[in-house]
Amino acid sequence: MLWYFVKLLIMLPLVGGMAFGALWLWRKYQPGMMAQQGDRMVKLLEALPMGTSGKLAVVEFEGRRILLSVTRGRIEKIAEGETTRAR
Repeated sequence: MLWYFVKLLIMLPLVGGMAFGALWLWRKYQPGMMAQQGDRMVKLLEALPMGTSGKLAVVEFEGRRILLSVTRGRIEKIAEGETTRAR
């Protein structure tokens, strides 16, 4: 019985640390959330999850904003508009 508690005290922080590390890596490297997009021709401005396997994404390309529907099997353009920038 004592050996069970010793294993529990060792394994519980180990598993918790691995779960925390996995969530930290997922948040850091998930697509579209990387802050360094300054030099790219295509920039992901925002992504909004819609259900379990789809999302809406707004990308900027050549001065235009494009609203895309992204699912596992396809990407469709929904709308397109000009970029509004205050100068």
